[in-house]
Amino acid sequence: MQYSLLSALAVRETADQTTLAADIALDRTTTTGALKRLAARGLVERAINKDDRRARLCRLTPAGAALLVKIEGAARRAHRATLGDLSEREQALFIEMMQRIVAGNPSRDSAAALFD
Repeated sequence: MQYSLLSALAVRETADQTTLAADIALDRTTTTGALKRLAARGLVERAINKDDRRARLCRLTPAGAALLVKIEGAARRAHRATLGDLSEREQALFIEMMQRIVAGNPSRDSAAALFD
């Protein structure tokens, strides 16, 4: 999850916590907790959004960007190992199906909603 947040921030550069939660298909509460932990380690900055004081804007720190570069290879190897027994066609289909499942669940903000 923290790798996913760091990766999403690397792509977006700056994003609010709600957007990041949607990007990685997690609820806002879980995402906020993970971002707080990353900030405590100096990997992410969380600043109050001047346009909406309820929101926090997040971005990678130089230390966060360096860590992401360092772990990128291991994350890619884990991804390949997870999908390694599938053909390229099966991998593409699996990823497409997972994206459809995530997109079809707009109530990700409540874990209980997954069991309704």
